[in-house]
Amino acid sequence: MATHGMRYHEFYHIQNQSSVTEFIIVGFSSSHKIQLVIAVAFLLIYLITLLGNGLILLLIFTDPYLHTPMYFFLKNLSFIEVCYVSVIIPKLLANYFSGYSRISFIGCATQMYFFLFLGTAECYLLAVMAYDRYVAICDPLHYSAIMSNSACSKMVAATWVSGILLSMGNTSFIFSLPYCGPNVIDHFICDTPPVVSLACTDTSMVETDLFAYTVMVVIVSFVIVLISYTRILAAILNIRSVSGRQKAFSTCASHITSVCLFFGTGSFMYLRPKSSHSPQSDKLIALLYSVITPLLNPMIYSLRNVEVKSALKRLLYKMVISKV
Repeated sequence: MATHGMRYHEFYHIQNQSSVTEFIIVGFSSSHKIQLVIAVAFLLIYLITLLGNGLILLLIFTDPYLHTPMYFFLKNLSFIEVCYVSVIIPKLLANYFSGYSRISFIGCATQMYFFLFLGTAECYLLAVMAYDRYVAICDPLHYSAIMSNSACSKMVAATWVSGILLSMGNTSFIFSLPYCGPNVIDHFICDTPPVVSLACTDTSMVETDLFAYTVMVVIVSFVIVLISYTRILAAILNIRSVSGRQKAFSTCASHITSVCLFFGTGSFMYLRPKSSHSPQSDKLIALLYSVITPLLNPMIYSLRNVEVKSALKRLLYKMVISKV
């Protein structure tokens, strides 16, 4: 959060600080035919993402065998993913299908706020999930006491509150800058780098603040993940039986894959030098962590997860029995 002696403006009055009343979002192509193809692709991605994450939520809510800390965190992750894509894709689809690629000043600020809020919450939640796996593998005898329902709820609440507060401060800071034109965002969402580049003032302080924000969120979360998995790996290597090592590692494989996808693309996006940024590469990287990762996560957490597969079989069996 910015602490450079600058006063944050009231969030819901930020539109009064600028002569720009709306932004034009370029998206991926200026060709109408190509835009329609892209729109259909995004619509399919959106529906599959909602279906996949919605199915995970349904299974965890309805199956008592999945009422454990690990699946409690996965349930929250799936909910974040649903919200994440819903912040981005519906507006993108509306722009493509209507041909009106504009977003209001306050609409852009709102989209950025929820984009940062959900991204921050997901970073911290992935760190919490890594800690959960560390306790489960390295201290199994005390797992139930450490990862109690109360403790899990408090950890998840902390991820959400951190996201709310940190994103509020940064969004307010960014949109309190003067924007007097141009108003064309060469991106498909109101992300921080392309919006800040449009400010008609020196943005070095904002860029420093955003870098500090990224370090606070991405790097701190990743360090927690790294420490957790370093200790997990050491514990797994001490397991004598091959089957025991494979079983222990299989409980972490899905989470490691998800962490690599999200943190890898996010770090590359926000920790690169400003000189290495380009609109096309930024859009591609943002697409990976904001749209593709939520699409893949349900598959990552279910394809190799025996408990999720068993829960799905039980749900299908109940549905068949109820119709007989």
